[in-house]
Amino acid sequence: MDAVLLQGLTAEAAKFIGAGMAIGIGVIGPGIGIGILGAGAMNAIGRNPEAAGAITTNMILAIAFAEALGIYALIVSVILLFVV
Repeated sequence: MDAVLLQGLTAEAAKFIGAGMAIGIGVIGPGIGIGILGAGAMNAIGRNPEAAGAITTNMILAIAFAEALGIYALIVSVILLFVV
């Protein structure tokens, strides 16, 4: 059954599927991480409003690091589309 499905798959189609899967799976982790970071920061600010400035600064820094992983996934998918 697998041989029949892969028989009609061209190299161009495989490239598009690979790029789509790379970006689709690659942004799941950063998306979940940013959601957890935001929820944790709002919880911390709700418990201690005086520390909002320090919490917000650390939250933005952590979100930037998490978002970098999503950007890496985007770069990999673009490389799969145009280089491979």
